[in-house]
Order: sequence, then structure tokens, then C-alpha cells
Amino acid sequence: MVALTDSLDRVIGAKSAGPLEEHFGIRTVDDLLRHYPRSYSQGMSVLDEGWEPPEEGEHVTFVDSIAKADVRWTNRQPKREFLIITLANRKPKVTATFFNAKFSKKILTTGTRLMLSGEVGFFNGTMQLTHPAFLILEGTGQGKGSKSLAKIAETSKQAEGEVLLSAFERDFFPIYPASAKVQSWDIYACVRQVLDVLDPVEDPLPESILHQWNLMSEDEALHAIHLAECEEDRERARERLAFDEAVGLQWALVERRHGELSQTGPSAPPRRDGLAAALGRQLPFELTAGQHQVLDVLSTELADTKPMHRMLQGEVGSGKTIVSLLAMAQMVDAGYQCALLAPTEVLAAQHARSIQQVLGPLAMAGQLGGPEHATRVALLTGSMTAQQKRQVRDEVAGGEAGIVIGTHALLQDAVEFGNLGMVVVDEQHRFGVEQRDRLRAKAVDGITPHLLVMTATPIPRTVALTVYGDLETSVLRELPRGRQPIATNAIFMGEKPAWVQRAWQRIVEEVRVGRQAYVVASRIDENDGAGKGSGKKSAAKESGPPTATVVDLFEHLGNGPLRDMRLGLMHGRLSGDEKDAAMMAFRAGDIDVLVCTTVIEVGVDVPNATVMFVMDADRFGISQLHQLRGRIGRGEHPSLCLLATNLPEGSKAGARLKAVASTQDGFVLADLDLEERREGDVLGHSQSGRPITLRLLSLAEHREIIEAARAFAESVYDADPRLLEHRGIAVLAAPFAESERVEYLDKA
Repeated sequence: MVALTDSLDRVIGAKSAGPLEEHFGIRTVDDLLRHYPRSYSQGMSVLDEGWEPPEEGEHVTFVDSIAKADVRWTNRQPKREFLIITLANRKPKVTATFFNAKFSKKILTTGTRLMLSGEVGFFNGTMQLTHPAFLILEGTGQGKGSKSLAKIAETSKQAEGEVLLSAFERDFFPIYPASAKVQSWDIYACVRQVLDVLDPVEDPLPESILHQWNLMSEDEALHAIHLAECEEDRERARERLAFDEAVGLQWALVERRHGELSQTGPSAPPRRDGLAAALGRQLPFELTAGQHQVLDVLSTELADTKPMHRMLQGEVGSGKTIVSLLAMAQMVDAGYQCALLAPTEVLAAQHARSIQQVLGPLAMAGQLGGPEHATRVALLTGSMTAQQKRQVRDEVAGGEAGIVIGTHALLQDAVEFGNLGMVVVDEQHRFGVEQRDRLRAKAVDGITPHLLVMTATPIPRTVALTVYGDLETSVLRELPRGRQPIATNAIFMGEKPAWVQRAWQRIVEEVRVGRQAYVVASRIDENDGAGKGSGKKSAAKESGPPTATVVDLFEHLGNGPLRDMRLGLMHGRLSGDEKDAAMMAFRAGDIDVLVCTTVIEVGVDVPNATVMFVMDADRFGISQLHQLRGRIGRGEHPSLCLLATNLPEGSKAGARLKAVASTQDGFVLADLDLEERREGDVLGHSQSGRPITLRLLSLAEHREIIEAARAFAESVYDADPRLLEHRGIAVLAAPFAESERVEYLDKA
């Protein structure tokens, strides 16, 4: 009796199971059977005595005896032995050549009966197999041979008590993700051994789902994905197992959502006389209809005892920050603290500055002139001095700071909150689930803080999380009144070099009428590997000419096309003070053109900047280009974004840049980004640190399946939250479980 939840070492022995766990994390029968083949090799149909000569390049297998075995030497220096054997009963003649003659000549001797498997070639009418796989069937060295055939023979012997030729007579063999220590044939042998003893698998899905989606049974699929010789059967198995993956993921997410909702959230009913109301009255602008609608949802959820778990998607400049600030003010009114987590020090500092400006006296709690319901805003970043950090940590621990803004420094153990009630994560694709949860864990026992994550352009991981159901979603599509459009053009420098000179002239023209500009490079200097050769990880893997560095570009522009302009330099290797100084000078208008890296990618707000020139734009992904472009068009003047590349217009990168230039709709670009890059590592890491990846499921291809699986998982949770009647779903969800996988499997 062998079930999917059984430990592998009990089924195939510790000697075989140990390497599988060590190199692939495979512990159970289910883990092994869901280590799916990555491809299938052409198989080994054994040619009998009435065989028809195959075509050149065809993969064939012979079972025969050796009529002659000749050891020869190569003519070239150094001379090496090679062995040529001739099969006994083949017309036309069949020979095989082996280059490791030192080993093969001892066992491939005249009269030995063997199996040969390899690719056919012809020379002077003689059929040749060059260094084929082989297995000794009878004679000296019986059972020895190439590792691949020896493994199949071993598996056949374990299952049947003897080596059967039928074990080799297959049109296809599965090829598995493998390693130097555990090769594909090792995995195949283990899979065969397990499938031979596996009990019929009870289907975790109801008959109605199987019928609705025309799915084969679970038992059939687990056999077919590994052993089916018919491509149609293997494809149906992949469809069924992709549905399994969708259900398993959705169940893990349903448990996550309901698990959090069952905890105690910090209830914060809105007040008419508090900080939020005062802030709303003093805003110097009117909120859009979309902002009001989102705020109503947030306000209702913050007043509940169930922790909010929501993502706010909004175009660059749609006003997400003011919405989050009003939500945080509602929490402060109820006596709770709020933490805003930002990915960079530049963005964190800007958030602190802009929030303090919007609050005005309302950010002066405990100071002369501060109203009774005012709060205090604190900033914590890694580059602050030890004394500054201590002072901020004291304010946070004592509850004096109602709104705490920071980078990853907020996640450190030394940071303690007096009464944390809400976590806001800006540019959430820069942070993993484990990071935002580490910040939420700083609340007092018994409280699960509300969570609001924000993003301007959903990258594939974010889109996947949203559709898969980890977060409830709100969207801001309309821009605040007065925002100007951004014209975007792609410049193909190799084909139209004059356009580059015209781009520098446009920057000069804008500066002369009082505007400012950004020039962005993909790397800092020659010591910075980013941007060389294959480009940044976010860009397509398309090689091209060497990329410009921000240091060289700053020098070139200062001595050339922009020599009469006031240039500033900003990149990630500058100290926090140097970056702040450069940004303050640019914001104050003391710098005309800021030459920089992507350190300004998110959050930087200089309304007077109207031009952006992105050098080597092919080195950036779609979402990153959209984020960069969002730094302009923030004031009352029309703006221009120029995306320059040395790659040709007809290249893949050229098509990507033209796509970005064709639309400012971040939601359209998110779909393009997903289409180009796929989901990647959708869920980050499990609690045990193991990467969670999708094997067969694809957001781009299986959206309907995912949505159906979500509805199914919700219905099961409503009726059977402990899976007493749906034990198989626990097995499907095990790879995605937040808790340790072994504990999760205990449910089954």
C-alpha cells in the first residue's frame, strides 16, 4: 500500500531517496511524481530480424550478438584507442564505434549478446552507430553498460524479477530536470519504481469539475505525464496537472486570507473631529471621484476587526500617496501607529517630506502650535547616524510618532512599535511577502495590522498575485486635474544618429525656457556589471554594444552637448547626504539636468522637470521604463520622454520600446510585461525558505483555469475548511503552504 503522502525512503529506500531530497527537496511520493519531465527524448523501438533500414539521423535500438570486435588506433597524435564492433545478424552490415576502448574492449567481446541504442549514420553503405548507449544482456559483464540503459534494466528487474526487453521498447522516454549528482535516468528509475507500487489515487476534484473541464482523472494524469507514449495523452495530463496546481495554489491563498481574517484586526472607526477629518478639510486640492471611492472602501475595512489585506493599483501620479495618508490618519485617530515601507532612501525621504508638508501643523504633535489631534512623522533609513537612529527608535517605541516612514531599516529587530496598527508598502514589487509580514509582526500580541500595498505599474509577479487572489484590489485610473500628457519616442541611435543630437537640443530648449530634465543611464561606472552584455535582469536577454555609464555620460554632456547647462550627478553609490543634496538642488532649480541612474525611478516629484532621456533603454524592463517616465509630466507643462538604444528597430528590444512609447496605460503595459517575462517566481519563498515556483500553470495561458480554481477553493472552504471530506486538496496545496510542508501534509 503506497499513497502520495508516503515518505520516499520507505518506498524506494534511503539510498535512492536521500539524493532526491538533498538536491531537489523531494521527500514524498507526491513530490517525486510532480517532478514533471521537462521534455521527452525519442525512444528505442527494438528492430527485429525483419527490420527495414532506418533513415540517417534516426534513433534506433538493436538487440544482437557481436560478430567481430576490432581495437584500432587514431592516426592523429596523440594516438588513442577506439573499438569497432560488428553485429552478427544484420544485413546490411551494422557497426558501432566506441572511443573509450580501454573500458569497452574488456566487455564488448566477440559472442557477447547486447543491446545498442543510438543515432544512425552511413559510410560506404555500412550503417554506423557512433558511441551508442549499450547494455550487456549475456556474457562477461552481464548487466553492465551505459548508465541510461543500465538504470532502465535495473528498474525492470526490480519490478518483474528479470530484465524485459519490453521495458526498452518505447517511442518516448521522459527527460527530467536533473543535476550532476542525480541524473534524469536516476529519476526515471525512481518514478517507474513508485508507479509500479502506487495505489490507485483518489481524485481530489469532484466529478462535476472533471466533466466541466474535460479533465482526465488524477491517477491517469500522474501515470501519463511520465509514461504515456502518445503526445495527446501527455498533453491532456499536463492540462489536468496544471488544474491541480491552480487548485493547490488557490487553496493555500484561501487559507492565508481566511487565516488572517480570523485574527483580531485593530478596529479604527472614522472620527469627525480627528486628524483624518482635519487633514481632509485643509487639502489644497479636491480628491478625484476614484480617490473618494477607494477611501470609502479603506475606511470601512479599517473600522472592521478583520485585518485589511488590500493592494492599491494606480497610474503614476494618480494620487495613491494622499489616499494612503488619509487612511493612516484614520488609524492614528484610533490610537494606532502606521508604518510606511519604501524601497529606497530617496523615496522614503521624499515621502517624509511631502507628508509633513501636507500635514503642516498636524505633524507637530507635542510642539508649540501643534493642534490637539496632531501626530508626529518619523523617518528611519540605513544611512542615518547611530544617534539619529536611536532617537527615531525611541520615538517609535514610545508611540510618539504616529506615522513612521522608512526603508528596510524598519525591518530590523531593534525597531519596536508602541502600538502598530497598519502597514503601508510602497512599490510592493520591491518587497517579498516575508518582508512585509516581518514588519506586521512588530504589532503587539493579539493584533494583526491592516496591510495596504501600493504599486504604479504591476509587474508580472504583482499581476499574478492579484489574479491568484493573495490580495483584494482597488484601482485608481484617473489622474488628478491639470496633469499634462507625456509624449514618448524611441530613438534608434545606430540607424538615426542625428536624432540623438536633436534630443540634446530639445533638452537645451526646455532649460532655456525655465524647465529641467533627467538623463538616465543603466549603470554607474565600469566597475558596475549592470547593463553589460545581457543587460539588467528586467530587460530582454538581447546582446548589444557596450552600455554608457552615468559617470562617462555626465562628463561627456558637461564637455559637449550640454556644456552650458548646470548638471548634477546622482547614483546609488553616493552617500545618503550626497543623494539628498543633489535631489534638493534639483528640486530647488539649482540644477538644470540631473544625470542619474534608476535611483530616481520611483517617487521622485519635481513638477518642473519636463524632459527625460533614457540612454540604453533596452536595458530596462517595461514596468521600469514606465516608472522612470512617471518622473516627468507632474506639473502644468507638456513633457517628453526619449528612449534611446543602439539596437536596431526590428529587434525584440526595439519592439518593446515602441510598445512603451505607444501607450501611457500602465495596465496595458503590465499585460505586455507579463507576456514577455511570464510570472517568474510568483510567490517568493515558503516559510521554510524553499522557493515556490509554478511548474505547469501559467497566468498568461491559464487565466480561466485559475479563476475557476479560485471559485472552487472558496466553495470548499465554506463547506469543509478542515478538508475532512477533501483530503487530496491538502496534498495539492502542500508546495504552496505557508507552514512547514510536513506539518501541512499531516492533514492528509
